[in-house]
Amino acid sequence: MRKTILFSTMFLGSLVFAQQTHVVGGDKDVHGCKASAGYTYSQIKNDCVRVFEQKIKLKEVSSDKSYTTSTAVIFSKNMKKAEIFIPDESANSIILDRQGKSKLWKSGKHIKDSYVLVPYKKTGYQIKKNDVVIYQ
Repeated sequence: MRKTILFSTMFLGSLVFAQQTHVVGGDKDVHGCKASAGYTYSQIKNDCVRVFEQKIKLKEVSSDKSYTTSTAVIFSKNMKKAEIFIPDESANSIILDRQGKSKLWKSGKHIKDSYVLVPYKKTGYQIKKNDVVIYQ
């Protein structure tokens, strides 16, 4: 009888422990993107992307941290919108709108800080936050 109670207790204890453990890769966000696999949701692509695999990548210009970060830019097909992924912001990405026919994309007024994406040299871009270059 004691053995039955002991084994039952051990079995129930193992079930409780199994429910408390987390499965690796089980960290999907509301869009189904797995952050542990490096995926972030892109509003423009309407899909999960890896920022570090995108064609247009920019590096942080200056930092007071012991490491530097990078970001990526994704354009809409018609080039009227640009999506940037700023690591320190609470939002996963920020959508910038093209200003007329110019090659200038700006954040909307609903964003706390002002972000601007501008062409830089012949093949690159710069991201400015409140008129200060933060990525290029």
